Amino acid sequence: MQVLTRPPSGFPALVLNADFRPLSYYPLSIWPWEEVVKAVWQERVDVVAVYDKVVRSPSLEMQLPSVISLKSYIDQDRQPAFTRFNVFLRDGFACQYCGRSSPAQDLTFDHVIPRAQGGRTTWRNIVAACGPCNLRKGGRTPQQAGMPLMRRAAHQPSSWELQEAGRRFPPHYLHQSWLDYLYWDIELEP
Repeated sequence: MQVLTRPPSGFPALVLNADFRPLSYYPLSIWPWEEVVKAVWQERVDVVAVYDKVVRSPSLEMQLPSVISLKSYIDQDRQPAFTRFNVFLRDGFACQYCGRSSPAQDLTFDHVIPRAQGGRTTWRNIVAACGPCNLRKGGRTPQQAGMPLMRRAAHQPSSWELQEAGRRFPPHYLHQSWLDYLYWDIELEP
């Protein structure tokens, strides 16, 4: 086991709900090691797996947790927050007019029925759009602009739907100890 004399900076822990499912897939539910140590000390979480790293204080020595589970279940059936990020996640980070995939920072959101025509800023009237399509559509409806939506009409997703959408976007870094708790399409060892 490798022992560290000063605290590490890059050892996040995967956070699982009390039923051992990740709290979220995208962004992946991870906590920095400092928050994890505090939660363990306060007995709010159970340690499921550990890194091969140790931290010490004058009164404590602890292997850094790599996977933790909450002791209290957090209900996942609540309605997801209406945020720009969740709109992009619902729409697969793709423009709903041309279908082009883009990183979140290159997307905008568009009012399907423009505000000037009485459209509201709600789940059912907002879609992800690339800048060129948003500019081209302007203050018109998709029908007026000749730009039909690529997918079904805008809708309010469930938390489950956003979780499923997030599973299509695995993070760049996955620790080996996390793989048993994540359900991306990874090849299983025989």
